[in-house]
Amino acid sequence: MKKFLFIISVLSFLLNVELFANDLLNKGNQIFNTLKSNQSGSTSLSNADIGDGLKEALNVATDTVVGKLGSLNGFYSDSKIHIPLPNTLMKVKKTLDKIGFAKSLNDLETKLNRAAEIATPKAKEIFFKAISEMTIEDVKKIYNGEDDAATKYFKNKMTPDLSKAMKPLIDQSLSEVEAVQVYNSIIDRYNSTPLVTHLNGDISDYALTKTLDGIFYYLAKEEAEIRKNPAKRTTELLKKVFGSSR
Repeated sequence: MKKFLFIISVLSFLLNVELFANDLLNKGNQIFNTLKSNQSGSTSLSNADIGDGLKEALNVATDTVVGKLGSLNGFYSDSKIHIPLPNTLMKVKKTLDKIGFAKSLNDLETKLNRAAEIATPKAKEIFFKAISEMTIEDVKKIYNGEDDAATKYFKNKMTPDLSKAMKPLIDQSLSEVEAVQVYNSIIDRYNSTPLVTHLNGDISDYALTKTLDGIFYYLAKEEAEIRKNPAKRTTELLKKVFGSSR
């Protein structure tokens, strides 16, 4: 009888062990399938999802950058994007200083930066429109590319259109801060000096190029942050696209 009870106990123990092992196996499979599903999440993104995500990143970055640069000293006090005097004036600065234009040159440099700060907020809608109209080719290459790949693509593809749309804004801003008047008075005075090679150049084109350079510089920085920093993914689309493994 004792032998029989012993055998029953052993069989019961073995049965419980088997049930426990099967339970562990089932839970292990569930965990594995969950991990597998998460890892394959990025592959479920369509080209349309990725393209929309890249545009969203540029829109969010533009909004941030415009707020940063379109304020007093946004350009002027930032050594990375501060707009210096044009090279044409820098080459003859010593001569201009000697004939009493040192203060005017400093004033012009300040006004160039002020014009950029005034024009930048007005350019936001122009950037948004250009981003919405941009056709992105080879989205996966950009998506898996460098941290500023979308900004570089946007800059290369859309700069001519952006320049054309922003030119009136820059002209208006330069006029508003009287930069054009100061520039013309410096050029006219220098060109009236005997035995000098006459200067010419378009201060508007120069200011436009430098303004765009400053905006794109920080767009690249913001795009990189969105890619790397989850806290910068402030919309559901950004979380979906950039939260997936690339």
